[in-house]
Amino acid sequence: MSQQALDLRRSTHLVRRHKVLVGACVVLGILGGCAYSMLHPPMLTSTALVVLPQAAQNAAATGAADTGPDSYMATQAVIAGSNAVLSDALPHVRPAMSLDKLRAEVQVAPSATSYIISVSASGKSPGDVEATANAVANSYIAYVGGTSSPIGRVPAILLEPATTATGRGPVEMLLVGGILGALAGAGIGVVTSLAVGRRDRRLRERDEIADSIGVPVLASIPVAHPSDAAAWTRLLEDYKPTNVHAWRLRKALHQLGAADIDQHNGNGGAGSAIVVLSLSSDPGALALGPQLAAFAASLGIPTALVVGPQQDLNVTASLRTACAVPRLAPRRPSQLRVTVTDDSNSGLRSDAALMVVVAVVDSQAPRVPDTARTTTTVLGVSAGAATAEQLARVAVNAAAHGREIVGILVADPEPADKTTGQIPQLTRPARRRLPTRLSGITTEITR
Repeated sequence: MSQQALDLRRSTHLVRRHKVLVGACVVLGILGGCAYSMLHPPMLTSTALVVLPQAAQNAAATGAADTGPDSYMATQAVIAGSNAVLSDALPHVRPAMSLDKLRAEVQVAPSATSYIISVSASGKSPGDVEATANAVANSYIAYVGGTSSPIGRVPAILLEPATTATGRGPVEMLLVGGILGALAGAGIGVVTSLAVGRRDRRLRERDEIADSIGVPVLASIPVAHPSDAAAWTRLLEDYKPTNVHAWRLRKALHQLGAADIDQHNGNGGAGSAIVVLSLSSDPGALALGPQLAAFAASLGIPTALVVGPQQDLNVTASLRTACAVPRLAPRRPSQLRVTVTDDSNSGLRSDAALMVVVAVVDSQAPRVPDTARTTTTVLGVSAGAATAEQLARVAVNAAAHGREIVGILVADPEPADKTTGQIPQLTRPARRRLPTRLSGITTEITR
């Protein structure tokens, strides 16, 4: 049962994650259902009633021992639906049709009330079905009342002509078609989202991201998505996280061993440097480093934001442009300095309590840039932007260059994610001291 509950929860998350796809399928289903209802309008039915004199029926019933009123009415219904009657009615039916089609659209049966035959016609137009039902009823009356009647002349009378057509109206059919289409679209959307979601190997939950490389998530915050240098400039000038996200960034700085915010508060101290690695296929994570630097500067910590050597310059082009022209940002916090460099050591500043280096690596063949060797390395990744294989490749390459990734910053976490990404420290049980074999010790045995 626990496995079933887990699968149900995961399926619910997959459907919720692809709610846009499901919604689009529902909308298409509604449109398709309404279109089908308009192209195939509802069938309408109109009925004419023909009454047979009771005297004629009683005479026919007493004429043969095995014939009763029920069989007599059944015989009349057969005559009313015969080729002779229908052929005579063809010139008067609407629209013009063949004998076979008329036979398919007309139903003749004895009514629940004695001595009455109902002639019903089906079609899409109220006027047409009424005209067809009346034409067949009048043809039957003329046939059984003439000399060519096989059972003798029967003075049948048109009791009630077909004057109204019944059936679902256009509005009702649109509603029914829309509802059925919405249900069908929702089903298709759910099945599609489950199929797509189960094949999607990208990591979305914080626990999944942390478990991929065995490194805890230090903070998860929403990020801006600047598209040009002006947008990056506004981010560095006006970044103000909410209280919840500010607290997460504050804790991340402490966990990374950055300048002690409570004690130094920007008044010197041993400088700290952090490299924020992100993937070229994950442009959203690029804003993690600048936002971390802008937040630290807002706390009064002298901070240097360094756009260091890059494996993919195209990803950071607009950020490099914004940081290369500081005079365009007069409102930038005084504690924040920005630098663009392709030298591994030129970004170090003696007067900066914290240096944040932004580095982007290729997601398929990562090569960690040769930045300052005194830095702490963290990995920035957006929820749903990378697979475990991609993150593992970055971690292996970083370790090969002497850089162990100590934490993860998650950009744009999913609202439905209830995990934390905190990897618990395994408590080692106290080791039991094994017995030691003694040698070379003289023992004395007292008898």
